[in-house]
Amino acid sequence: MRVAFSGTHRVGKSTLLDAVSEHLPSYATVPEPYELLVEDGHDFCDPPTADDFELQLARSIELVEDDPRKDILFDRCPIDFLAYLGATDDDLSMAGGVDDIRAALATLDLIVFVPIEEPDRVDVPDADDRRLRRTVHETLQELLVDDPHALGVPVLEVSGSLDARVREVLAAVRR
Repeated sequence: MRVAFSGTHRVGKSTLLDAVSEHLPSYATVPEPYELLVEDGHDFCDPPTADDFELQLARSIELVEDDPRKDILFDRCPIDFLAYLGATDDDLSMAGGVDDIRAALATLDLIVFVPIEEPDRVDVPDADDRRLRRTVHETLQELLVDDPHALGVPVLEVSGSLDARVREVLAAVRR
């Protein structure tokens, strides 16, 4: 099964992917595009710009579309970067890249959406970071759960402790 883990920053998404991968040793894991781009020598702005997110979006589309493996876990998918772009670029038209994103997402069997929970499980000290985090979360929730662009990929929204989330994902993968 081809599974992508999606969510804003600091929600435990990568931690969940790592925990799930321990139970699925035959599955390959793909790090998030940010990490791969840094390994390739890209210097990101702090805070990241729309150009940084566009670069990550392009890499994410490439990773998801070009990897032929059937049993694979992706840390992030293209929809994450559409949400970050929407949160950082007031002039962004979401319609422009939806076809490319839809094509990449069509290669996935499941997106695991890791939301911000109430009460929030993660302390985020920087007010600007909290605002961006919340905006990206709300955009992802709309794009994945409400699915206004008819992306057509099954979405599993997880909740609870790490162990509970792992059980939810494993149950979905083993169906």
